[in-house]
Amino acid sequence: MGHHGGGWLLFSLVILFLAIYPYIRILQKAGYSGWWILLGFIPLVNLVMLWVFALSDWPALRNQRGT
Repeated sequence: MGHHGGGWLLFSLVILFLAIYPYIRILQKAGYSGWWILLGFIPLVNLVMLWVFALSDWPALRNQRGT
């Protein structure tokens, strides 16, 4: 790890958490599992996922309408 030691790793993990957590919350509010965020790390799959979420009916909105 060089001369930075574990501090650099901890800093990186905190930054990663701060970057990913809002996406997880958005997915959950839309009615999807937060685990869908893992697809965001796969190249090209993340683009397909973005379009699917953008164009599909969100489960949370379906539940509001009662259908």
